[in-house]
This record gives sequence, C-alpha cells and structure tokens, in this order.
Amino acid sequence: MAYVIECSGLVKRYPGFTLGPLDINIETGTITGLVGSNGAGKTTFIKLLLGLTSFDSGQISLFGNTIDCPENLSASVKRRIGVVFDTCPFPTSTRVDDAMRVGRAAYRSWDDKLFKDLASSFKLDPKKEIQKLSRGMGMKLSIAFALAHHPDLLILDEATAGLDPLARDEVLDILRSFMLDGEHTILMSTHITSDLEKIADTVICIDDGQICFSAQKDAICNEAGIARCRTDQVEAIAANWEEAPTDLHVMKHAYGTDLLVPDRFAFKKVFPDIPIDRITIDEYMNLILKGETL
Repeated sequence: MAYVIECSGLVKRYPGFTLGPLDINIETGTITGLVGSNGAGKTTFIKLLLGLTSFDSGQISLFGNTIDCPENLSASVKRRIGVVFDTCPFPTSTRVDDAMRVGRAAYRSWDDKLFKDLASSFKLDPKKEIQKLSRGMGMKLSIAFALAHHPDLLILDEATAGLDPLARDEVLDILRSFMLDGEHTILMSTHITSDLEKIADTVICIDDGQICFSAQKDAICNEAGIARCRTDQVEAIAANWEEAPTDLHVMKHAYGTDLLVPDRFAFKKVFPDIPIDRITIDEYMNLILKGETL
C-alpha cells in the first residue's frame, strides 16, 4: 500500500492551542475529506504539509520523502502538489490570463491548453481583472491554476465554499476526472460535507487539535444510522445490545433521543420497532462532537 502523506506523532504548539499528536496516512488514489469546526486545526495541518510553518515534533513524509522542517520541502516535491486556499492568491490588478503566464514560468509541467479549457468551462473571461471576479469565480480560477500543472496531490482548503450548488457539482465532476487514473490523490478540507458524501473515500474529523474520528465515507453514509429512540428506551438498548460500541453517542431532544448506530442493518434486526434513519456526515460529526457519551 503506497501512501502520499504519512504523519506520525505530528505536533504543532501555539499559545493556548496544540495540534496533535496526529497520526494520519493518506493512500495514493484516494480522496480524503477533512472536517471539523473553525479553529479545530485543519488549516494548520495543511500548512504543515506544505511547509508553510514548522512543527514541534513528529514526522511528515510526502511521496516517501521525509520532511524534517519546512526548509527541507524540496522544489521537486512542491511541484507535485496543487493547492487551492479559500481566497484567490493572485494580485487584484492582474488579469485572468496573467495567471497562465505565472504558471508557465513556475512549473515545468504547466499545460496552457488545460488551463484554457478549464477557464473556458468555468466561463472565466481571460481579460477580466482579478479584483472584478466574484468569490466563486476567484475560486474557479484557483482550481484551474492548481490543476493545470498536473499535480499528483491536490490539496483543497474550503475551495468550494464560494460556489453555488451547480458550480460545486461542476467542480466535483472535474475532481472525479482528475482521479480516474488511480494515480492522483486529493485532500479536501471543507464545511460543505454534502460534497464529501458525493466523492470522498475517507473522512477525518479534527476537533480542538485532536483526531475525533477517521472513517470510510461508506461506513458513515451507507452503514451507520441514527436510531430515533424514546428517552426511556436508551437504557434498555445499552443493556440488551450485545454489539454495542464501547461509547454510545446520544443527543437528547424535547421529543426523544438520537442514538448513533455503527451498523443500522444489524441494529434493525435486534430492535425492529425502533425507527432508524441513514445518517449524513454532518449528523455523524454532530453526534460525536456535541452528543453525550454513555
């Protein structure tokens, strides 16, 4: 099994906040979603991967190359990474087609035709100034630029946040095409978890600098569920559910209690009279982060 990203015991300390220790391995040819609340540490983790800030302890390996400090992130590794942050990075006075000239100068693998094709599909006017682009169009420009130098690893930090639903679907289709050969990898940090439900393989949740869960997307969206219990049923479920997880995550409401179930099909066989629904990534995350543990 080949890993594009390998992190072991990774720690970054700030006054009042510590990220880690993190142990994260991301396999080649997969899409990993990174979720969590604002300030949880997601962007800090991405900056550590990109060598934009140093870490205090642990180890990072990219494409099999161990990175001891930001200065050791070689140009050959950097060229293999495409990045889209949540704001457009180009000077506001430049035009869309100026980005193509920047890419041509910066990357040996730069592809003018691919950039033009993506810009055209995104309806980006090559003569338009960056400052006159909407937030959504700025994100599309950043995505076109990141893909046009043929990266092996694409890192997206809230890249679809400024896009309307139709534009997000268009971007997701392009990301699917990027992944078709099985040789490319995506790390996608986002608050729009419905996007991850469409394309992710794995979901990692970071909260207060720690990994709360790392799970296959299908295990969340296709297998797990929410049992809609009466409050007085929860104790009986805990006592009679032989396959119950060590920690039961519940969220109480005025009308009853929601219970996180890892396998809704197995649960239904044991408790056929208790309604159980499929779960979204948002609901799964909220139950783990905000629910009570029994």
